[in-house]
Amino acid sequence: MKTVLVTGCSSGYGLETARHFLAQGWHVIATMRTPRENLLPASPRLRVLALDVTNAESIAAAVEASRPIDVLVNNAGIGLMGAFEATPMATVREVFETNTFGVMAMTQAVLPQFRERRAGLVVNVTSSATLAPMPLVAVYTASKTAIEGFTESLAHELAAFGVGVKLVQPGYGPSTGFTGNAGSRMDGLFPPAYAPYAQGVFAAFANPEAVTVASDVAEGVWRAANDVSGQRRFPAGPDAVALAAATMVTAAEPVPVR
Repeated sequence: MKTVLVTGCSSGYGLETARHFLAQGWHVIATMRTPRENLLPASPRLRVLALDVTNAESIAAAVEASRPIDVLVNNAGIGLMGAFEATPMATVREVFETNTFGVMAMTQAVLPQFRERRAGLVVNVTSSATLAPMPLVAVYTASKTAIEGFTESLAHELAAFGVGVKLVQPGYGPSTGFTGNAGSRMDGLFPPAYAPYAQGVFAAFANPEAVTVASDVAEGVWRAANDVSGQRRFPAGPDAVALAAATMVTAAEPVPVR
């Protein structure tokens, strides 16, 4: 029976992913900054551990307590929305510490056991913002796009050891509280000069044609974890699937000669 370690399980995609794998009979290591045992169904196949992906000691302790694992799901992340001009560089670094460097640190921590066993899979959860960049999320998009490039390159160097790396790209999920987990980081990020533009963006977000829910992402991670076709990217949610298809069509169109 396989074991999956999922980061960021206190809510949203991570919580639903842990719940889905548990329902499918896997051993699940559900990690979160502040462990809460009552978030998931009681099971002898479930362990809830403390983990801060921005803290090296916390990462080492969680990985050691979880050995051995078969799949690492890097889901932990923080949101941010605002005008880049008004975003302090300290805030930019804070977003990257979790969304980018946290993913890299967790991956690096599990690779020795994967390489030695010549087996294992890393699933990195990014965003459909990497497929079709959206306004007012430049920092967030940059942090996720960095992981897409990291994943693509890492997959090449780990293939010789039988270790896989895949991407799950969730669509727009208003039910996940994207801006809610940004907290005070968003204070002052919408200066008056940007107000009219921001209002138009918010109006568009308020009436999306399709949205992603947590179960879409859990299913996407499940498909990635069990895929044997070699597929690297797994858009999750109807809007992400549509964006991915549109991106493929655009990429395939011939460039006109001028």
